[in-house]
Amino acid sequence: MNDAMPLLAARILVVDDEEPNVLLLKRALEQQGYENVRTTSDSREVAETIVEFQPDLLLLDLLMPHIDGFGLLEQIHQLIPAGNYLPILVLTADATPETKRRALAAGASDFLTKPFDLSEVVLRIRNMLQTRRLHVELQGQRQLLEERVRTRTRELEQAHIETFERLALAAEYRDDDTGQHTRRVGHTARLVASVMGIRDDEAALIGRAAGLHDVGKIGVPDRILLKPGKLEPEEFEVVKTHTMIGAKILSGSRSPLLRLAEQIALTHHERWDGSGYAGLTRENIPLPGRIATVADVFDALTHVRPYKEAWPLERALEEVADQRGRQFDPGVVDAFFAVIDEAREDPSAMPLSA
Repeated sequence: MNDAMPLLAARILVVDDEEPNVLLLKRALEQQGYENVRTTSDSREVAETIVEFQPDLLLLDLLMPHIDGFGLLEQIHQLIPAGNYLPILVLTADATPETKRRALAAGASDFLTKPFDLSEVVLRIRNMLQTRRLHVELQGQRQLLEERVRTRTRELEQAHIETFERLALAAEYRDDDTGQHTRRVGHTARLVASVMGIRDDEAALIGRAAGLHDVGKIGVPDRILLKPGKLEPEEFEVVKTHTMIGAKILSGSRSPLLRLAEQIALTHHERWDGSGYAGLTRENIPLPGRIATVADVFDALTHVRPYKEAWPLERALEEVADQRGRQFDPGVVDAFFAVIDEAREDPSAMPLSA
């Protein structure tokens, strides 16, 4: 029963093994104007009927063959989703206090004994349906509010992420006037991650996070970042700080993307053999960082930098292959060349770096 549906359109299921009781209740409800009344005298049909009919109210006898009312209450409890509310009015000839307590404890909403007063039954049904309608309305409002919160949270997270992406782009423009390095590295990282068997959604996340790998360059002075010649040792030490600066900028977020980007920013200059910035080795380097390292170096080799000309594609590929097991994770290199091999057959799949 949705929040716009009047009470008389509610779906009511009557379960009683005595046919005269079923007919009496059905006739009384229809005389009151209820439009959707379904009945059954076979308790074995109840579970299937509830799933198909989706009643708003259940009138239930207790003393029945095959499956008694207590057995049905247990089945119904398993059928009704958590948070849903199906009012159940028990109608039984067993008037003992113990039976009443047991029925209410098993999930019955109300309890009347036979022979019952039809006018009282009708009033109880009306009150229970009003409660059911209020529950449905409140549930709908809660779902609407929850969706609004989810939407707003996504919008805020997207705005947060976009801010970092623009910051990364601003940093990149300083030594890449096309501003495409971040996009190319992210694209290549996603392709490599996919070849390595990483789920598409996770590979896409790695690709997007890899685009933020150099956000820490925003903290490196131009005189060093844009120096056309070889860096002095002390200048190189300053350049190396961009990994820590980037990780610090990205730290503290609850966003899975930004947490992954923090990890990549910190580790994309580590080397498989341990000779990288922080000296991490092999699997101690997070896999997303190892993937981003290959994508980043390949892009740097194949494009102009202030300190170098662009290398031809084949020479860059030879360098990547030569660094397998030294600078790069062998498994990542193999996946990278699988991407290249596929691209030779389908140029549209070529990493943007190439």
